[in-house]
Order: sequence, then C-alpha cells, then structure tokens
Amino acid sequence: MSAPAWSETEGGRSSGRFKSSRLLSDQIHDFSEISARTSLEPGKMSRDRRHLQELLSESNNLPNWEVSLIQDTKKPPCRDSCDQENTPQELIHRWSPPRKQLKTSKGKENEDVPFVLARRPRRKRELTGFSWENLPDELLLGIFRNFSLVDLLRVSRVCKKWHRLTLDESLWHSVDLVGKAQLGVALSQVLMLGIKALRCPRSCIGEPSFTTTEPLRVKHIDFSSSTVTTPVLEDIIGRCRELQNLSLEGLELSDGILQSLSQNPELVRLNFSGCLGFSSQSLSEMLQNCSRLEELNLSWCDFSSEHIKAVVSTLPASLTQLNLSGYRQNLQMDDVKDLVNRCPNLTDLDLSDSVLLTPDSFQYFQQLSVLEHLALSRCYQIHPAALAEFEKFPSLKTLEVFGIVQDTYLPILKKGLPHIKINTCCFTTIARPSVAGQKNRTMWAIQCRLEYRPSLYS
Repeated sequence: MSAPAWSETEGGRSSGRFKSSRLLSDQIHDFSEISARTSLEPGKMSRDRRHLQELLSESNNLPNWEVSLIQDTKKPPCRDSCDQENTPQELIHRWSPPRKQLKTSKGKENEDVPFVLARRPRRKRELTGFSWENLPDELLLGIFRNFSLVDLLRVSRVCKKWHRLTLDESLWHSVDLVGKAQLGVALSQVLMLGIKALRCPRSCIGEPSFTTTEPLRVKHIDFSSSTVTTPVLEDIIGRCRELQNLSLEGLELSDGILQSLSQNPELVRLNFSGCLGFSSQSLSEMLQNCSRLEELNLSWCDFSSEHIKAVVSTLPASLTQLNLSGYRQNLQMDDVKDLVNRCPNLTDLDLSDSVLLTPDSFQYFQQLSVLEHLALSRCYQIHPAALAEFEKFPSLKTLEVFGIVQDTYLPILKKGLPHIKINTCCFTTIARPSVAGQKNRTMWAIQCRLEYRPSLYS
C-alpha cells in the first residue's frame, strides 16, 4: 500500500509540475502576444505594459527557476532598443541636420597629438574717454575737409567707416591734378566720385577704366595742352552731359568729340584754341546745339575757308566773347559782316592776324553797340592813321593793335583816343580757364578744393 501512496504523492507532484508548466507556457504565450501587439500598436503600449505587470505579479507564487525563465523571456535584447522600441532611429539620423564638426589641424607637427581649432568669442571693449568711433559723421567730414588729396586717400584705408566718409561728394567737389605724372585709372575713379570741376592741364592722361556707364556729373574740365589720345578723349567727353566750361586747347579732336559736345546744351565757355582733326559739318552742328555759348575761342585752329563760313553762319546769338584770330587769308570781309549780324551782343572780339581786313570793316564793328575790347593785331592792311576812327566808338575800352602801330606813333594815337587803352594785353583771355602769367591754381574763377601736393607726413 506504500507504493501506491508514493505514486500518489509522486503523481500529485507530477500533476502540480504539469499544471505549473502549463501555466508558465500560457504566460509566455500571453507575453509574446502582448509584445507583438505593442510593436504593432504603439498607442496601446501603456495599457499592455500594465497587463504584463499583473501577469508578472501573479508569477510570484511560481518556483524560482520558473520565475527566472519568465524574467529571461521578457528581458529585452538591448537596453537602448527597449527605451526607444518604436522610434525610427535611422530616419532621425537621416533627417536631422549634420552636426558641426570641430576643425583639427593637419600639420605634420600635430600628427601625434591633434588639437582642435576654435574661435574665441570677441569681447566688447569698454570705451573710456575720447574715441574716434564715437564722433558723428558730420564732425569727421569737417576734419577731412582740411586734408590734402594724398592725406585723404591715406585716411580712407583706416577703417570701413572712414573709407565711406572719404568718398562723400562734399569732399570731392573740385580736384586739381596738376603735377601728377600719369593719369589713367586714378582719373576715372575721381570722375566717378561725382566731382564737379577737374583741372589737369599739361598732364599725361593714360587709358581710363570706367566701371559704370552712367553719365559723369562733371561741369568744368581743363585739359589744356595735355598729352592724351583721341580715343581716350572721346571716352571721357562722351560720358559728359552737364558741361558748362571746357578747355581742350592744343589737342587733336575728332567729329565724335564734337558730336558728344552737342549733347551738352548748358555749355557756356569753350576753348578750342589750336585744335585740329574735325570737319566743318560737325563744327556747325555743335554750334547749333550749344545755343547758350557765351565765350568761344577758335583761334589758330586748322581751319579752311569752309570752316570759317560754317562758324560765322551758325554762331549762337547769346555769344558775348569771340576769338577768331590767326586765319590770315581765310577770314574775309563778308565773314565779318555775317559775324556781326549773328552776334550783335559781342563785348570782346579778337580778329588778329587776319591780313585781308581793311578799314572798311570798321563800319561793321560800329554796329556792335556794347563792344568793349577789340584786337586787330598784325592786320597789316589797316593803316595806323585809320585807327583814329575808333573815336566814334563810345563803348570801346581797350584796343590791341600790335604790329600795326610803331612805338614812335603810339603816344600820338593814345593822345587822340584818350578814352581807350591801347596795347595793354598781349594775350587773349577769351574762354581760357586761367590768365596767362598768373600762378594761381584757379580755372574760370573756380578754386579747386583738393589739390595734388606732397603730404605733410611723408
């Protein structure tokens, strides 16, 4: 009877183990289903986890080896994957912006121990006392106005603020570049700054470099007796639309330059003394378009009789001072008649070196009621005794007759014409930027503010 009792006991134990094993398998099966649902339905994650905790709490009555088996079964393979079990890590790394990598040196001396290059944050300086940075722009401009051209260019390299202020239009109103050895790129830069007056006679002008096609704002230019090619002069004059005073004395011009001058209707003074290279037709078109001319100097140009006739037939009525000297046999009596009819308001007239003029031309001069200065030097067909007729010219103040009147007869002539000064000026001043013999650096009574001179600190 003991055997059956033992088998009953053993059988009971076996049935108990069978029941616990069956319970274990059911829990494992439930755990697997919950895990699968959790991975498929993230929204139910917290509810399923509470269900798992209840299952695990019921397993406290199981043997230790069964509990350890359950714990091993529910243990995730990786701690990181358990914390972020439903987060698409690959997409996060793919879509997130790249992290800034620190630069490391690549020199040979740093191969063993590389170090990181980092920028130190800039500290704000505490300003104590006086500082140039705190000065207003108006005060700095007032200081810069006292600088010479060279010093102004030097301070423009101090900082961005000073560079901006040194390019202000108020500082570059007028520039005198007399004495500059070579003018090319510097000339174009000065012109593009918006200057109003430019004086550079007897200068060597090279190839300019304009970076814009906008018209220049210069109004007064003196290129007298400069060394410059015709294409360069065409480029500069072709950009001007506001010219009022222009002197190109002694330069070789072209029809293109005169056509460009036709686009400057505000032109008042024009000095073409000693110029050549343009046709009579282009000269006639320019005089017709420049209807506000007051002073015109066309002396000693390479003119033919056609040029003279084109001039006297198209002169504007606004003209008050005219120089047509040096044309010897090309200027005739009919030309003088047409000239007087075209310009009745002449105050200064120079017809020197016209050998075809005779005392018969005096009747035309008498029609000029406001004539004050007349030059007939070296007009050899005019007899000195005929000059006494100028007593009938009440408005005439000066008379230049060099080469006609000898020194012995000059006192007699002055006595006969007491109200007229005779032979007081050897050179004409009509349309010229400066008076011959004077050392001042003005042009048409305009004082240039910026002058090229050596720096005081050089």
